[in-house]
Amino acid sequence: MDTPDAFPEPLPGADGAGAPGPAADDGTPPGRRLIRCRLCGRPLTGADSRRTGLGPSCDVKLHPAPPDIRTRRHEVEQEPLPGT
Repeated sequence: MDTPDAFPEPLPGADGAGAPGPAADDGTPPGRRLIRCRLCGRPLTGADSRRTGLGPSCDVKLHPAPPDIRTRRHEVEQEPLPGT
């Protein structure tokens, strides 16, 4: 790029001084960087969600719970054992 102003827009959350800006309209407290879900883009608030980068509903979509083995069992009709 030959233009001197290759990046005219500042990065989100950067106000030039390097300090976090005031609270945004999205409910993020001051001093906390806004982190969005990697799948749907919603703002993340929980510590675990912020650490993994996925919200709870998107995490369930990507990592479903294993099936419960008890749901696959069923009762079978049997004749009584002889001699009992």
